[in-house]
Amino acid sequence: MSTVSQSQRPTLTAASIRALKAKTDRQKLVVVTAYDYTFARLVDELVDVVLVGDSLGMVVKGEPNTLSVSMDEMIYHTRAVARGLKRAHLVADMPFLSYQASLEDGVRNAGRLLAEGGAHAVKVEGGVSVAPLVARLSEIGIPVLGHIGLTPQSVHAFGGYRVQGKTPTSQESIFADAIALEEAGAYAVVLEGIPADLASRITERLKIPTIGIGAGRDCDGQVLVIQDLLGLNIDFQPRFVKRFANLDSVVKESISRYRDEVQGGTFPGEEQSFK
Repeated sequence: MSTVSQSQRPTLTAASIRALKAKTDRQKLVVVTAYDYTFARLVDELVDVVLVGDSLGMVVKGEPNTLSVSMDEMIYHTRAVARGLKRAHLVADMPFLSYQASLEDGVRNAGRLLAEGGAHAVKVEGGVSVAPLVARLSEIGIPVLGHIGLTPQSVHAFGGYRVQGKTPTSQESIFADAIALEEAGAYAVVLEGIPADLASRITERLKIPTIGIGAGRDCDGQVLVIQDLLGLNIDFQPRFVKRFANLDSVVKESISRYRDEVQGGTFPGEEQSFK
């Protein structure tokens, strides 16, 4: 096992992430979301991949789902995150309707996320249905991270955020999606909201890494939304989320102390004042 520290490791690329699958001493990929410069700077030395997810529609904009997020919003947030990163691999989500209407739309918008947003790769939802786009993007040098299982942009088709792959037929379909993405050239694939045993079988079968979220421990990596793991979004508590902090209470306590000192006339003090 390598003794090189996280801060000394070179920047990960799509090619190096793909190659991790073949290494017997590989460590699991650590992936988090970020939507601004501040969080990007904080996580850069600690994780392998930063995802600017269209989940910003929910955690930043306060929408009930991801469907309202636009290309301009994705580019804006991706560019902000890119400024805060020095070593982590940066992936940007392709938002709803940025690639579903035509192959040409998908190529154009993926290119914008790299050229204007500074992303290293894009993420698309779907398997067999988006394989032609994944193949075309891979052909022209735009790395693609796949995303199958519970795909949030299909929330209405699923009837809500429900675990997928609970029947033999749906498991077969998700397995076929995974194979299609690998064959089309995806360098890794996110497995979301599927039974752990299905994720394990897909991970064992694929030659590219799998990144799980609500897909059990056998994936080659894991991803969580930064607000969820820090306990900043107390209203959202799905089973697959583990809070590694409770910053919601820390933030509220800090603001309460600020309020009290302003109202009590103790802030600003001499040390915060100029002469």
